[in-house]
Amino acid sequence: MGYQVNVQPSGRQFEVLDGETVLEAGIRQGIGLPYGCKDGACGSCKCKKISGTVEHKPYQPSALSEEEAAQDYVLTCRAVPGSDLVLESRQVTSEGAYPVRKMPVRVMGMEQLSSDVMRLTLQLPANAPMQFHAGQYLDFLLKDGQRRSYSMATAPHQVDPNKPQVELHVRHMPGGKFTDHVFSAMKEKEILRVEGPFGSFFLRDNSAGPVLFLASGTGFAPIKAILEHMTHTGNQRKVTLYWGARRPVDIYMHQWMLDYCEAHPNVTYVPVVSDALPEDVWEGKRGLALDQMLQDHPDMSDYQLYACGVPAMVHAAHAQCVGKAGLSEDAFFADAFTSLKDKTAPEATA
Repeated sequence: MGYQVNVQPSGRQFEVLDGETVLEAGIRQGIGLPYGCKDGACGSCKCKKISGTVEHKPYQPSALSEEEAAQDYVLTCRAVPGSDLVLESRQVTSEGAYPVRKMPVRVMGMEQLSSDVMRLTLQLPANAPMQFHAGQYLDFLLKDGQRRSYSMATAPHQVDPNKPQVELHVRHMPGGKFTDHVFSAMKEKEILRVEGPFGSFFLRDNSAGPVLFLASGTGFAPIKAILEHMTHTGNQRKVTLYWGARRPVDIYMHQWMLDYCEAHPNVTYVPVVSDALPEDVWEGKRGLALDQMLQDHPDMSDYQLYACGVPAMVHAAHAQCVGKAGLSEDAFFADAFTSLKDKTAPEATA
């Protein structure tokens, strides 16, 4: 037996099958619900339950606090309906999501951008081109059934239909099964399986106002895709990117961003380093990128903010920018890069 879900204020409706989560049903039917990790770790899918009942699969307490659960907030990626539902989610896209499908890919290029970041170029099937939004991600399907998610650093217009390829930025996590393989054993021409596209981290066109991008580490990858998409579409909105890292070497496409800004006067780039060493000779901003952004933009009421990177940074950005800095909840978009460690931390249920 299935249940009906009504999402307000958009009025979008869809059916959830028995045992299916709200998000699984939404993705299956092309409903553009906001989400990130799909595993109850990032909180990007959180929304208000107006009526109905749900049972949550296990999730991380950082994604949904006890206080939020008591106020009838739910995580659509973990919420299994027990009745018809009415939800409030103001970030539902007006257009249907692109079809999600599984496909083989071939490794066509490997380039180390820094000591622990690899650029992977993947060849996609040419007979059925994948459609996606700039900023979305793919899941690698591992042989043991596990998944690893990576954002595409490629904008859709850059994909040659005759030889479709996408670029990913993979950070080495020592001891991680997949990234250890990427950095030690992966070879060009290797065949892998992926599924996608996933995610709701893409530029919204319902505003002509200024945009703030906040990235930590390889959180730059989807932002790069969005920037190139904006260039392609002639979007001249004022943009400021804050890219945070421990040391200058970790800002692995620093020169690319400098060159991009020189060619696009509407874009400002602020790299911020937290742990520069004397030998780095760093003359730029120091500290945390979020703190620098708040210092530069104490009033964000006219902005959209797109934050991408480690969950702690994304959660802090939401806590400090929404409301406190005048940023509207509807203007905050995030993609938290959850690791296997994030997903296997002590869980909660509600």
